[in-house]
Amino acid sequence: MRDLVLITLLLVVQIVSAFFFVGQTLLTVFNIQHSPISWELREMLEIAAALGLTFGALLGGLVLRRSLKRQKRAEDQLRQVSGAFMELMQSRFADWGLTSAERDVALFAIKGMSTQEIASLRGTAGGTVKAQTNAIYRKAGVTGRSQLLSLFIEDLMDEDMLPALNQIAANDREAEPALQAVS
Repeated sequence: MRDLVLITLLLVVQIVSAFFFVGQTLLTVFNIQHSPISWELREMLEIAAALGLTFGALLGGLVLRRSLKRQKRAEDQLRQVSGAFMELMQSRFADWGLTSAERDVALFAIKGMSTQEIASLRGTAGGTVKAQTNAIYRKAGVTGRSQLLSLFIEDLMDEDMLPALNQIAANDREAEPALQAVS
């Protein structure tokens, strides 16, 4: 909400300042009669418009800096969650006793690749990949790809995984006051 107010203020200041500088020229170009203003008032308006443009540029820089910090923090969080997901998958693969080839096939299947895509990537026949996926499903106790994926989603939603996600959220709450102080 605060960013929206700052961006709106930035746009208003920029538009008013730009209109002042361009307004006189536009009036002349379109041959619109207007009464001239005193040079003292004109200079005061030019100084105010220049200050407005400068303020707008500074405000734009602050909003950009803040946005970049938030983006970096979101990328860091995504990297942490991605790492946790990979650890979870490797742990499950070990629990199921998957071979190295089955682990590769399972990872590609979870990523949503088709049997033919997996076979092409691994340089094997489609029948080999089908046999490996059937072995994976049997070892995992599921009947298909969607159930395999749902096992991991359930694990991520499990109470045991919540402390790690809560720690990420706590780190965000701690970083927010410092981020607001900077901007």
